[in-house]
Amino acid sequence: MISDSQGGMRAIGREVVRPRQQVEERIKQAILDGELRTGERLPPEAELARQFGVSRTTVREALRSLSTQNLIDKHPGAGGGSFVQSIDHESLGAVLSDSMHNLLSLGNIEPAEVNEMRRYLELPAVRLASRHREEAELTQLRQIVERQKSISVNDPAVPTLDVDFHSTIARASRNRVLSSFVLALHQQAMPVRFLDLSEEVGSTSVLQHLQIIRAVEERDEPEAERAMAEHLSYLGEHTLGAQAH
Repeated sequence: MISDSQGGMRAIGREVVRPRQQVEERIKQAILDGELRTGERLPPEAELARQFGVSRTTVREALRSLSTQNLIDKHPGAGGGSFVQSIDHESLGAVLSDSMHNLLSLGNIEPAEVNEMRRYLELPAVRLASRHREEAELTQLRQIVERQKSISVNDPAVPTLDVDFHSTIARASRNRVLSSFVLALHQQAMPVRFLDLSEEVGSTSVLQHLQIIRAVEERDEPEAERAMAEHLSYLGEHTLGAQAH
């Protein structure tokens, strides 16, 4: 028996993970530590299976997961294989999104927490977007809103369009770390799913999106922040269960 200084049992165990996860985590760590460099080709599946002492199927599943996280890129053909991707803000966004997915799956996230986090992220993001936006992003924002205006709140495209709108604002901020956090939040927390989304709420939200676009187009940072704050406050008032409080 192993005891600590107080005579109690000292914990020495750690979670035992599946072989696929062990392979994935080892390769991921090698990439993040720089042991495997950008553009470097990983050993073939058969060689990785031999090194790890697992089946090729296990290796293949691990590589597929790493590819989904944008850490490696798989090329078919004789000269192909698995190559280390450059670690950029998109890779960061994928890792954040994956971590947030686990948190949401295992924990109990309250809508109010999501709304509060949106204010911390999206108010500075819209100010920066007003300063740095380009015409292509304004065009994309207008196209998103036109699509929102043409569908009902029950359309399955509503959540995706909401993600696209707020992620485009964040990308226009030119802060790639901030953009990654906003994208991860919207992809996994999907704030729109917490809303009591009536036709009235949908229509008002679209009008508020238009006000945000107008301020960003005019590079009016205070007005863009005010419009975004009004939008987020409105959504908070129409969050599921908000009336009960």
